[in-house]
Amino acid sequence: MIRLRRLLFEIAYAGTRYHGYQVQQNALSVAETLQDAVERVFKRREAITGCSRTDTGVHANQYFFHMDTDQRIPPEAAVIALNNLLPDDIAVKSCREVPPDFHARYSVCWKEYVYRIWNAPVKNPFLDGLALHYKYPLDAELMNRCAGEFVGTHDFSGFRSTGGKEGSAVRTIYAASVKREGEMVTFTVAGDGFLYNMVRIMAGTLLLCPLGRLHEGDLTAILRSRDREQAGITAPAQGLYLNRVSYERFPLRGKLQEGLSVGATEPPAQENSAAAIS
Repeated sequence: MIRLRRLLFEIAYAGTRYHGYQVQQNALSVAETLQDAVERVFKRREAITGCSRTDTGVHANQYFFHMDTDQRIPPEAAVIALNNLLPDDIAVKSCREVPPDFHARYSVCWKEYVYRIWNAPVKNPFLDGLALHYKYPLDAELMNRCAGEFVGTHDFSGFRSTGGKEGSAVRTIYAASVKREGEMVTFTVAGDGFLYNMVRIMAGTLLLCPLGRLHEGDLTAILRSRDREQAGITAPAQGLYLNRVSYERFPLRGKLQEGLSVGATEPPAQENSAAAIS
């Protein structure tokens, strides 16, 4: 009997051109592009299993998929061969053989997302499709303090879009923070799982802070309400990145959320968060 090997691939991709990771009818996806390259290298169209779903325009700094094959191609050779075939916006970073009961999706312990916001009056053409442009000043210190209220185990029903899978909305957030580096403001959140559009709604809710519509303690009340109408907008996809995927327990060290600081002034009161986005 031929023994199948289970290979785990680590990749990264810019999602601008793709209608998400998963295969779509009549639309280009990351998975279909990968399968096309896998078929050429492994001489058959092997099924591949991804670690997560990502939506249209969402990016991944780290993503994993596994596949079973009876081919004896060494992992390092597979990396080289696939990178020679894939477009420039998808890169295979590594490959290794894993036990047959390992699963790219179900073995995940936690994931980390980042949402990037270019916070300047003028858009940055080099970040087109790679970050949200928000033209009014953001108080990252306040946003950071508010983000800390996400940490813990909560029912995130108010932070879920319709159209996703039904079921429990209870998730555990291990860390959440906002920091500024120059004109880039980044929201980072790690947890054991995320609902449909959950991170984008979290980011959109934090954007209520500079409008004077979100204060410290308000997020706790929104979480308890479980009401989608009380949370903010679903922030556009281009700022979202799946940043890390871990198959080990989250390294809890002291406080779950680390404070990061920066200050700014508030935007004009008559503006709303949607109007500030370009």
